[in-house]
Amino acid sequence: MKRVSAIEVMANASDAFAEPHDDYVRIGDMAKNFGVTLRTLRFYEDKGLIQPKREGNTRLYSRRERARLQLILLGRNVGFSLREVKQMMDLYDPHGTNTKQLRVAFEKSEKQLSRLERQRQQLDEAIAQLREAMNVVRDALEERQKLSAA
Repeated sequence: MKRVSAIEVMANASDAFAEPHDDYVRIGDMAKNFGVTLRTLRFYEDKGLIQPKREGNTRLYSRRERARLQLILLGRNVGFSLREVKQMMDLYDPHGTNTKQLRVAFEKSEKQLSRLERQRQQLDEAIAQLREAMNVVRDALEERQKLSAA
């Protein structure tokens, strides 16, 4: 999956959400450009996260839908559930100040950052314990090899 930086997403999202463009991309190109499967795109559509234009059986993705997918991928990369991502995106109002959307996104981001920092601390502790155990095992192995060589 293609990693999307938060800076890229924020820089592109406001323009893309503001005005729809006739610059459409087919589902295969969309999947390739973002490193996701066709099934993933259809799943996001079924969940109401993206709404491609339909021409017969062909799905066409506007600049707005590409920006939404970037936000979805960013949210998933930092650990938000699809439900949380949808909640934040659904607050977008093209004619408003989006203060509520920004506040909710900020609050959810603060909580997620705290969760990630706790997880990092737990990982750091687990790594330290594993290294310590490996040192004990390495020392025991070296001692046994010396004894069997003698």
